[in-house]
Amino acid sequence: MKVVTAQQMREIDKTAIEEWKIPGVVLMENAGINVLSTMEDYFGDLKGFKVTIIAGKGNNGGDGCVVARHLKNRGGIPQIILLAEKEKIKGDARINLDTVLKGGVEVFEVSNREMFNARIRKIIKESDIIVDAILGTGLSEAARGFYANVIEYLNELDTPIVSIDLPSGLSSDTGEIKGPSVMADVTVTLCLPKISLVSYPAAHFAGYVEVGDIGIPEKIIEESKINTFIIDEEEIGKLFPPRLADSHKGDFGHVLVVAGSPGKTGAAIMTSQGALKSGAGLVTLAIPESLNTIVGMKLTEVMSLPVSETDEKTFSKNSEKQILDFSKGKSVAAIGPGISTNKETSEVVRNLIRKLTMPIIIDADGINALQGDPRILREAKADIVITPHPGEMSRLCGVKKDVIQKDRISSARDFAVRNKVHVVLKGKNTVIADTQGNVFINLTGNPGMASGGTGDVLTGMIAGFISQGLSPVDAAKAGVYLHGLSGDLMAEKRGEMSLTAMDILKGLPKAIKKVQRPESE
Repeated sequence: MKVVTAQQMREIDKTAIEEWKIPGVVLMENAGINVLSTMEDYFGDLKGFKVTIIAGKGNNGGDGCVVARHLKNRGGIPQIILLAEKEKIKGDARINLDTVLKGGVEVFEVSNREMFNARIRKIIKESDIIVDAILGTGLSEAARGFYANVIEYLNELDTPIVSIDLPSGLSSDTGEIKGPSVMADVTVTLCLPKISLVSYPAAHFAGYVEVGDIGIPEKIIEESKINTFIIDEEEIGKLFPPRLADSHKGDFGHVLVVAGSPGKTGAAIMTSQGALKSGAGLVTLAIPESLNTIVGMKLTEVMSLPVSETDEKTFSKNSEKQILDFSKGKSVAAIGPGISTNKETSEVVRNLIRKLTMPIIIDADGINALQGDPRILREAKADIVITPHPGEMSRLCGVKKDVIQKDRISSARDFAVRNKVHVVLKGKNTVIADTQGNVFINLTGNPGMASGGTGDVLTGMIAGFISQGLSPVDAAKAGVYLHGLSGDLMAEKRGEMSLTAMDILKGLPKAIKKVQRPESE
């Protein structure tokens, strides 16, 4: 599914109205019907329910008027708090306002702070449900003045709130909270989801999100120049056709993992197991030689390559040639988990990026080795996937972490295009950006996965999928989706608080099986 900015949605609406000659009032009618249908699905039969629609002066308010009209026809008790003078309502919204007035729906004109008095507040407070039809997607800056007062009051109530298209106060285009915003229980977003509904922290305000079909022809959406998408199960399932009966381990690639240092052998182990559990035919772990015995006791199916080490028992300059020699004929390399920030080791990482000829996944201290000089990524001979968390992305880009988090999509997209790498910006919701500027948003996963080692498992998974022939971007999408799905499946079984990286590994076979299509398909 595509995800849109406010401007992209306006262009889609414009095409539908001007080129396809679909009247705007028809789109508004469909919007209101979809909102009411979602309300009935969520709350049940609304007959006898007192529903207050808080309507702004634009099309969002017009959608609210449609909700009121159909709700009255179904036995509900709608009333509208109009946050504008009636005379200022224009176009399709005016048509629907006039219709509800003729139909006997009570409309309270509340166009300024003074009119938002105790009586009006009491009317709102005594509602069974509140419909937020104030601002929608039209907001470009923080809500201020009277509208801000109304939003703040709504958030003080215990009454459930349904927002039309977008909780009022949120911007459509980023996860940043610009000012007072409605904390909705349900959001019915129209035609396509907006970026802020899948980007945190803004997504916290949306509650349960339903996409409402307003009658925009599918062809318009298909032909629109939108390059932000949500990853879904069907898409991932198509990446994993059944294996042939006469398959052998050589068919599924050989992953080289470069990871580990004293105290961080666990990162090396979990990365290796992530690759193995993802279906790689062979996995070899390159490890500083004095740590080989430790990992050998933990890994059974994974081979090891003991290499030269520094005095601190990290990868030394001499290990570089050993790794490069061994890499010949291998499918993919995963570099960075637990390797430390030793200067000599960081130099080894930079040289491996320049010299390796297979795709590389770079994580953790591998990313930190590039701090201050991400241009090295452009010198790579093959595809690169980096998997930073926001802190690592901050150091890599040389900007503050909160700048990254305010607009995760643009941060990932800009870096990917500029440096010709695929970016997996971890977090809720993880963002994947490819070198062409396409962005894919993952919705699986849960807070229980915020524990040490889960990122190492993900790095191994992406490497494992590349080794089996997936493109780097498809491997990243599959890795992130299945990683989160495994976490969700295990959280159902064990709860979130006790979830560990090893649990993700244990849940991975079930997650993969869940998305794979039956052979008959």
